[in-house]
Amino acid sequence: MNKTGLFAFLGLLAFASGSVAAPAIFTVQQVLDYPFISEIATNAQGGHIAFVRDLRGVRNVWAADAPGYAPRQVTHYAADDGQEITQLTFSPDGRILLYVRGGDHDANWPAAGDLAPDPDSALDQPKVTIWRAALDGGAPFKIAEGDAPKLSSRGQLAYIAEHAVWSVDGKAKPVRLFFDHGKDNDLQWSPDGGTLAFVSNRDDHALIGIYRPKDQFLSWLAPSTDKASFPRWSPDGKHIAFVRRPGDGGPPKPILVQTPDPWSLWVADAATGQGHFVWQSPDTLLGSYPQTEGQANLHWAAADRIVFLAELDNWPHLYSVPAAGGTPMLLTPGAFMVEDVAESRDGRFLVYSANAGTTKDDDSRRHLFRVAVDGGAPVALTSGEGIEAKPVLADDGHAAFIDADARTPHGVGLVGADGKGRRDLNSGGLPSDFPRASLIVPQAVSFKAADGLAIHGQLFDGGGAGPKPAVIFVHGGPSRQMMLGWHYMDYYANGYAVNQYLAAHGFTVLSINYRLGIAYGRAFQHPPHAGPAGAAEYQDVQAGAKFLKGLKSVDPRRIGIWGGSYGGYLTGLALARNSDVFKAGVDLMGVHDMSRTLSEGFNPTSSLAMQIGRYEKGDFEKALKVAFESSPVADVAHWKSPVLLIQGDDDRNVQFQQTVDLAARLRAQHVRYEEMVLPNEIHSFLRWSSWAKADEATAAFLAKELQPVGAARN
Repeated sequence: MNKTGLFAFLGLLAFASGSVAAPAIFTVQQVLDYPFISEIATNAQGGHIAFVRDLRGVRNVWAADAPGYAPRQVTHYAADDGQEITQLTFSPDGRILLYVRGGDHDANWPAAGDLAPDPDSALDQPKVTIWRAALDGGAPFKIAEGDAPKLSSRGQLAYIAEHAVWSVDGKAKPVRLFFDHGKDNDLQWSPDGGTLAFVSNRDDHALIGIYRPKDQFLSWLAPSTDKASFPRWSPDGKHIAFVRRPGDGGPPKPILVQTPDPWSLWVADAATGQGHFVWQSPDTLLGSYPQTEGQANLHWAAADRIVFLAELDNWPHLYSVPAAGGTPMLLTPGAFMVEDVAESRDGRFLVYSANAGTTKDDDSRRHLFRVAVDGGAPVALTSGEGIEAKPVLADDGHAAFIDADARTPHGVGLVGADGKGRRDLNSGGLPSDFPRASLIVPQAVSFKAADGLAIHGQLFDGGGAGPKPAVIFVHGGPSRQMMLGWHYMDYYANGYAVNQYLAAHGFTVLSINYRLGIAYGRAFQHPPHAGPAGAAEYQDVQAGAKFLKGLKSVDPRRIGIWGGSYGGYLTGLALARNSDVFKAGVDLMGVHDMSRTLSEGFNPTSSLAMQIGRYEKGDFEKALKVAFESSPVADVAHWKSPVLLIQGDDDRNVQFQQTVDLAARLRAQHVRYEEMVLPNEIHSFLRWSSWAKADEATAAFLAKELQPVGAARN
């Protein structure tokens, strides 16, 4: 069905069923026509910021300079070609900007041969490349094939290619800086620009290496059987702080029962390699290594204090501890989550985003705060009903951030480190046909699961006469949170846009923040018996359906469900276990057999892979059985409701085989299904046209199945 036919069809359904008060007011493509800010960066001096703006799949770099910060476009790409732009990197003087073009930087594993994605099926093989742009004019040009560029204070470039460290000077031929048989990453130049620290991943352990151009050999910092990570230089360049976690070894760890994941902080002398212990996590679940944004979020701050993030009181919070060791100081007390963290140039304070504030329902938003590294009460820099995320700090005292609210998609905002002078940059503006005024402000709701756990969500209701069909949306991740506005991640911004469309066209939509998600504490994010260990989170989906059935505006016979990735998994569970409740669903790139995922073992030396391939298997066999029983395929015999399956066949996060396998099982059970396969697309589609195609199909399928012409479906 073409676009014109689709929207005429939706309008006909609304008229015939009498369940929608207003006609269709905008199209799927119109609500997808929003600008998305995917990255913001600043330089070390001079008050420069840069950001990546994506509109209709066309990604470009923009820049702005103090004091006026008037944005200007730096690159002029014009195609929806699916090539990411990431890792904006300023030269020390702010005159040059490097960026990476291409790749899939959110993948669980690389493609065979480390092939870069080719989502538009180009005849020439795409590469991951590093580009150079002069901010005073001139066309950008490619300087190397590689990734993860790091510029020293002297202007020397180091980057990663084929898991090794390379360098290039101007238009000279790239050279490999040194040989290392590990897989190198996390490059960190010393403050004087003369020494490079890096992580050498050796699979079952990892080391912190030091490269000095005049030395004949690499040196290593306190090498051990542990996995070392996050090397961070002291301001004087004499020491390096880093994280240690146990290497892969020892007796099998339980899969079905949670156990502590310990970690520690160390400091080593950069000249001698000698290290000393700074802090050890408690041997408890709350002391486990954090799995929120930025993980340890390690910083070497002023006054020789090491700042890190931990969940010692059930919430992801910032702490600081003397580099010599001691008791950590809690910097951000309260029942909220610290997410993105930026350090000031002088190292004296941090700016962070958190789901906190004084406005009602701020636990479903993000605002910015400042806190000193040596203690004191945090200070709010932003407030209200907007969403401010991903802060970066310019040297003139301004914080730049992604700015949005319930109706206004992504722009770039500025605020002083004192919370004054907030303003929005004119970062390209909204397209003229974007339906901002027609969007709904979602309502924060909560309800209880069968075991009594409080579950939160957002209700999208466009009004009109009822009873109406309803749809549950389940996000992916699962360590994510949907909010009361446009999300700062592109995958979930797309979900928010589709929910707005459905609500405006006759559906009541409930977006559920089920257990396993972030922003409600560590215990909520790491519940027992969840996912492959028992799918405890599915009861939250059932509770959402019960909540919808209690609304007078909802027809309980017409409830559907849709979601992607982990949301696709929950969609599959709902249709397999409760086709009596969920009458239709759209499953995007979902996991359908958790036992297959559990047994794949992508890292051959991981703790799980070691259990598979050795005599000591711990509870692996029992866990495999529980994982299968926690999967949609285990209940496919009870699956009756129609489903639309959507996935790209170059998915590097969920094996495409998961959808191939489910389709075969549904066919054998004579379950009505439709499918959309996007050749060469990855997990989070890289092309805007791919999202538009998938989203239009999602809306049409749900309308066809849940809002038939005439009477409601029985």
